[in-house]
Amino acid sequence: MLQAIVPKLPAKDIEATKAFYLEKLEFKLIGQYVDYILLTKDQIEIHFYLDQNVVPHLSDRMVYIRVSEHIEKWYEELLQKKVELASLGKLEPKPWGQLEFSILDINGTLLTFGQPVLF
Repeated sequence: MLQAIVPKLPAKDIEATKAFYLEKLEFKLIGQYVDYILLTKDQIEIHFYLDQNVVPHLSDRMVYIRVSEHIEKWYEELLQKKVELASLGKLEPKPWGQLEFSILDINGTLLTFGQPVLF
């Protein structure tokens, strides 16, 4: 019966978070309320709520996003936009059969993108 999962993540600054996801990651805004935004890209959706206590460099939040194709192109686009890679976040194949890379959003959330490796 389960269909999808939608992360609800804290954001230190809603407008800055919105700008990062819209401009750097090319998400689309599908809803905005006083202290809450809803964003989408392709088949995924992420929500953010205001939490001014967020300390980005102390974050332990992580989201794994599966990619169906063209992960190399996505990686190169983000590098050109100067999106910060996480430490050890460069694009590489992993032993569990995924080609992955990781970035940090402006709230310190680790976003890992993974595409199955075809052998």
